[in-house]
Amino acid sequence: MRSARYALNKNKYLLPNELESLEQLLGRQLDREPRNCLILLLALKTGARAQEVLNLRKSNLNQYENSIFIQGIKGSNDREIPLHAALFRKLVNYVESMPIRQSGKVIDDRLFPITYNRLRQIWELYRPVPKKLHSLRHTFAIQLYKKTKDIRLVQVALGHRNVMNTMIYADYVYSQSELRKLIL
Repeated sequence: MRSARYALNKNKYLLPNELESLEQLLGRQLDREPRNCLILLLALKTGARAQEVLNLRKSNLNQYENSIFIQGIKGSNDREIPLHAALFRKLVNYVESMPIRQSGKVIDDRLFPITYNRLRQIWELYRPVPKKLHSLRHTFAIQLYKKTKDIRLVQVALGHRNVMNTMIYADYVYSQSELRKLIL
């Protein structure tokens, strides 16, 4: 019995208007709710899984390269993802504003010391449409593939060990593009 191949569809990533709406909302709220906005922006701009974002530590920030080191989970590779300078600066400012000690004890050094359930609640507050948090990872991958047409680069950015896991993005973008040419 063959296993069914994972199928990507428009319900599993943010469409351009949904993405624009989310980015505008996060931009407006960033100064008021930095933790919530930064955690969602990092998921969107790095393609990191929810748990990978929650595992980020202050030591994962590379201030020389304006990048963030993501430790892979679920058997995926570790990777370092560059961030836009403005986003990286906001992230550094957020980290510098975090308390280091509380009642004489060193505090958790994670960037976002919250639970997965709390992250899902944050996503539900900000999401432009009722799609899963994982849609941010798919959105990142589709945007990167559309921009570069480099499946190997997408594989590295997502931390996939096997390029076949990454091929869903190339297959989806290609089929949508070709069908559009033939039908419209």
